[in-house]
Amino acid sequence: MIRTTLDDVKEVLNANLDMQGIDLDSLKEDTPLFSGLGLDSLDAIELVIILRKNYDIVVENMDEGRKIFQTLGTLREHIEQTRKK
Repeated sequence: MIRTTLDDVKEVLNANLDMQGIDLDSLKEDTPLFSGLGLDSLDAIELVIILRKNYDIVVENMDEGRKIFQTLGTLREHIEQTRKK
């Protein structure tokens, strides 16, 4: 398992999503991705692409995605447990 910090996840999201106006330092493990960061359904698709491109992680279906994309912490934990590179 490769250690993944919350700061690592925030950097990747900031580099790949439009997060202007969001104070990255204020984001915590329990920050919801959609209501907390204002992401929408198109961003969900982008998150799937980000996971594939940056971590070689494939999200198999919408149910799995809902669990992974609940909060920054659930996303970080999934990356840490699943990443291949």
